[in-house]
Amino acid sequence: MTTTPALETIGLTKSYGDRAVLRGVDLSAPPGSVLALLGSNGAGKTTIVRILSTLLRADAGTAVVNGYDVATQPDRVRASIGLTGQFAAVDEVLTGRENLVLVAELRRLRRAGAVADELLERFDLVDAAGRRAATYSGGMRRRLDLAMSLVGDPPVLFLDEPTTALDPQSRLEVWRTVRELAGRGTSVLLTTQHLEEAEHLADRVAILHEGRVVADGTVAELQRLLPPVETRVIEVQPSLEDVFLAVVGARSAS
Repeated sequence: MTTTPALETIGLTKSYGDRAVLRGVDLSAPPGSVLALLGSNGAGKTTIVRILSTLLRADAGTAVVNGYDVATQPDRVRASIGLTGQFAAVDEVLTGRENLVLVAELRRLRRAGAVADELLERFDLVDAAGRRAATYSGGMRRRLDLAMSLVGDPPVLFLDEPTTALDPQSRLEVWRTVRELAGRGTSVLLTTQHLEEAEHLADRVAILHEGRVVADGTVAELQRLLPPVETRVIEVQPSLEDVFLAVVGARSAS
């Protein structure tokens, strides 16, 4: 198994005018893992995703995805990734199958129809393949969006708050899909504000606050940053939410 990280950033910085959004971000994720990036609104999560997906240039630092430098090899990076934003980017006029065929053709894949059919089956959308995407439920639209991002089997997938505005059932559908993707070897960077989501899905968690990574580790490692909550009967480990609020609160106070 390769030891090259699926993605890595070193000293990543980005400012908009006088406002510094990223202040030296270091991240690393091994292949086939799920890295959850936690942070409040404005912490810089989407900015990191945009830089890693070549949609935005960093001011300083380095970023590498699938072994390719984001700044000097953007074409290679784009060929290596799939991207799903906060809202499903499906064409509502087209059917589910037509959306997938279109993306396959844009990626210049042979047998675009066969690629679409395989993904429809993989994401449990066969019965809805001939329906316009406008008729899909929130969970179905998100599954279609994920399927579109995986056309061509990119080894790295960026999910920027993928369960935004979804109902609990649809959110669980997305969680199941992300676990299946990781099980197949896809490397996933997941940004989220839902701490329960990170606890369920992530192999590692990085907490971003005011443009810096203030904590990084497995859920168990982060839980050990705080003492366990004791009762007369059992010992309860602090939740990831407890860790997040403690770390962010401490940084805000300093």
